Amino acid sequence: MFDLAELERAQQVVGRSMPPTPAHAWPLLSQRLGATVVVKHENHTPTGAFKVRGGLVYVDRLKRERPAVAGLISATRGNHGQSLAFAASRHRLPVTILVPRGNSVEKNRAMQAFGADLVEHGDDFQAAREEAGRRAEASGFEMVPSFHSDLVLGVATYALELLRSAPDLDTIYVPIGQGSGICGCILARDLLGLTTEIVGVQSTLAPSYALSFAAGTIVTTETSNTLADGMATRIPDADALEIIRKGASRIVQVTDAEIAAAIRAYWIDTHNLAEGAGAAALAAALVEVAKNRGKRVGLILSGGNIDFDLFRRWVGMDVAVDTERRVAV
Repeated sequence: MFDLAELERAQQVVGRSMPPTPAHAWPLLSQRLGATVVVKHENHTPTGAFKVRGGLVYVDRLKRERPAVAGLISATRGNHGQSLAFAASRHRLPVTILVPRGNSVEKNRAMQAFGADLVEHGDDFQAAREEAGRRAEASGFEMVPSFHSDLVLGVATYALELLRSAPDLDTIYVPIGQGSGICGCILARDLLGLTTEIVGVQSTLAPSYALSFAAGTIVTTETSNTLADGMATRIPDADALEIIRKGASRIVQVTDAEIAAAIRAYWIDTHNLAEGAGAAALAAALVEVAKNRGKRVGLILSGGNIDFDLFRRWVGMDVAVDTERRVAV
């Protein structure tokens, strides 16, 4: 998909708009897991999530190669839309973002604050994405997919930062939505010649990539009702699945209760706020706590954009999770 020189150039593009994000080894998390834990803090980007990197690289190439483009249109549950709005605002490029009804209120407001024209359509991400495609044809705007080589190239810059600062990691856990994050990690690892295991994470309520990984072919689901909206995907991307099947060791599924427990653990141990998808890597590492003992483990905290009301209703519940038995107690 790209070589190391292209990835380093992408890092320069991203670096013009934001500094590298921290990668911290938190002792309390290490005690919790019985392993040395390094957290890559993509919750510390200008949009509060990793996807801003992909937006910056995508829009940079688009404006260089097609400077007369009329505008951008896409569908999102929030972080992808914020990334496009943030990047497009640097080029004074109009952006229309479609979201499903009932989408995160605070993510909607953030996209609008970054300059996006927001449209609510449909009951889930897939319905919003299909409508965005129809509107792209009618408006002449560039339809930006959720998975694209330039988006992967952009988000792979966080993996380049992490793996160059911590090349001895045994395992990295990465949440999977449409797949750009885990694909970026796999490709960066391979370009650096490292042997780090890459482990994907999905919700038990939106397991399309996990099912597809096991089956060796695209498997779709009828619903994606997880509260971790960044992982609420029903239909995997074929190109992403191919990269994941070749380069990931496995995909771990976690429950919403386990994700909520991980959000609380991040707050207690590091005083960092994680959204559902952002905490999924820690949730999976806790599910596999026996496998990780004594190892060096990387966790991608992919974003911190969780609505306050959702945090209070979901994460604030007094629920403990026994990660060995995989049940809420």
